Amino acid sequence: MSPHLHPTAGASRLESIDTLRGIAVLGILLMNIQLFAMIAPAYFNPTAYGDLGGINYAVWVFQHVFADQKFMTLFSMLFGAGMVLMADRAESRGVSATWLHYRRTWWLLVLGAMHAYLLWYGDILVMYAMSAAIVVWFRRRQPLTQFICGAVMLLIGTTIFAGAGLTLPQWPAEAIAEMRSQWAPTPEEISQETAAYRGGWLQQMSHRVPHSLGFHSGAFIAWGFWRAGGLMLIGMALFRWGFFSAVLDSARYRRFAAAGVVIGFPLVVYGLLQHEANQWRMEYSQFQGTLYNYWGSLAVSTAYLCLVMLWFQSGRLQALVHRFAAVGRMAFSNYIAQTLICFLLFYGTGLGLFGQAERWQQLLVVLGVWVLILLWSPWWLARFRYGPLEWLWRSLTYWELQRFRR
Repeated sequence: MSPHLHPTAGASRLESIDTLRGIAVLGILLMNIQLFAMIAPAYFNPTAYGDLGGINYAVWVFQHVFADQKFMTLFSMLFGAGMVLMADRAESRGVSATWLHYRRTWWLLVLGAMHAYLLWYGDILVMYAMSAAIVVWFRRRQPLTQFICGAVMLLIGTTIFAGAGLTLPQWPAEAIAEMRSQWAPTPEEISQETAAYRGGWLQQMSHRVPHSLGFHSGAFIAWGFWRAGGLMLIGMALFRWGFFSAVLDSARYRRFAAAGVVIGFPLVVYGLLQHEANQWRMEYSQFQGTLYNYWGSLAVSTAYLCLVMLWFQSGRLQALVHRFAAVGRMAFSNYIAQTLICFLLFYGTGLGLFGQAERWQQLLVVLGVWVLILLWSPWWLARFRYGPLEWLWRSLTYWELQRFRR
């Protein structure tokens, strides 16, 4: 390995980015828990499975309004910012940033595929790796160009969904029937998925592998690339403009936060009311109905970003800031740790609680996992330089075993 080629030392990291990343990786579990604990259609169509009255409905509304796509948006933008940050540091040392990026991305793809096909089909790492392999070519563009290109990619994703909904009546009857089955499965289909995940690891593969393949092919082309790739480009621009570094004037952060709240939440809530008015019909809710949250989540995520930067600037509750930053420094390990905990709780290889936890009980699991991760991340980093998977990823990327213990 070249003497100039080495990973970023802890002291040179941007703690504001680590803090935001830590909040994002924890927040993602608010939505992912539904895929761990319930049948897949219930993630998109809450009427497909389980009780949706009383406290369960309140929990679902909370998740939809405050979490659905919001933390994924933050995480995607941070991924784009990280690509630029890594490239700048590599080039400042005379290292080929492109070559380094592709080695890093290749190993993310490999590790993500292992996660998706062996443990949990909701993995997002494969989609990130495939998207990053393309959008990296925009990293030297001007921030405004990156932002516009990212917005155009998001518009393409919108056009695909809106167009699919408008042309649905012309689809072959078999395709419509299959989509309806995926949106609102029959009791027999629900029983098959439930039995698979309450069974052993090999039984789970009958559902996990096809869903992972679908997510990495058709869903990636129709939605994943445009969403993740577009957000990565926007993240590159925001990083160049200083949004992630907590260096902007606090008044500017407050203005953007206020705009995000005023625009984002009403749009998301209006979209929710439209779902209800259309009685969660697949013909509406699968397509046009998604677009309010698709765009509203961008505004809400911007508000979250600015509020975290304002908190960071305030200097208040620094002990908690450091805990979130530790979670963010170990984001890869903590993301997979969430899977391992839920794998053991809900699948037949563990306690086999799949399909049995109501939404309010799932929220309690989320809170418990958050406490564990907030406790273990600072403890681990006080003894080791990296999280276990960060160490593995860096060692593979730089072709040399990294120093592990402090």
